[in-house]
Amino acid sequence: MPPSKTSYVCLPCRAAYKLPHPSREPRADAGRRPCPRCSQPLVHVGSAFAAPPRRDTRAWRVLSVLLHAGVRFHKSCCGGPGYRPRTPREVRERMAHARLTGEPFARALVRHEVP
Repeated sequence: MPPSKTSYVCLPCRAAYKLPHPSREPRADAGRRPCPRCSQPLVHVGSAFAAPPRRDTRAWRVLSVLLHAGVRFHKSCCGGPGYRPRTPREVRERMAHARLTGEPFARALVRHEVP
């Protein structure tokens, strides 16, 4: 069986890479992968990630907010990773809701609808 691959991103370069899952790596290298372009650490985003085009700066800004909040794109038992906001407006709505209700940002960002 071929080794499973998962996605990593470099936010400064706006680049995504499919690499072997960290559990299949030797312990010395697991979890600390440098970007091939800029040598900054890559962020493990999960196997259900689809990268936006490099020139789409708004989508990369949204992705940056999601990753800094701790939201990842791992597959669930029922398919994909679930809802993720795609526009800055959707992120602003969910963050405003989180501030008003006290809900954690990561949970508010993955809400399909804001009440």
